[in-house]
Amino acid sequence: MKTATIQLEPLACPSCMQKIEGAVKALEGIDKDTLKVLFNSSKVKVSFDENKLAIDQIENAIANMGYEVIKSNVR
Repeated sequence: MKTATIQLEPLACPSCMQKIEGAVKALEGIDKDTLKVLFNSSKVKVSFDENKLAIDQIENAIANMGYEVIKSNVR
């Protein structure tokens, strides 16, 4: 398992968090128990199975919802 912290453009409202959470949760390989979308810091924190999913797939799911990914840190 890898852990990612993804910095997003500033989020406008709490419903933005819910949209992003839904898009990321739908991806196969996401550890749903670790997923946190932080409104105040505009970050997504999540663990994922790197054998099933790559960070760019998570970033693309967020971007497809209309939110800009600034940078990602994976460890």
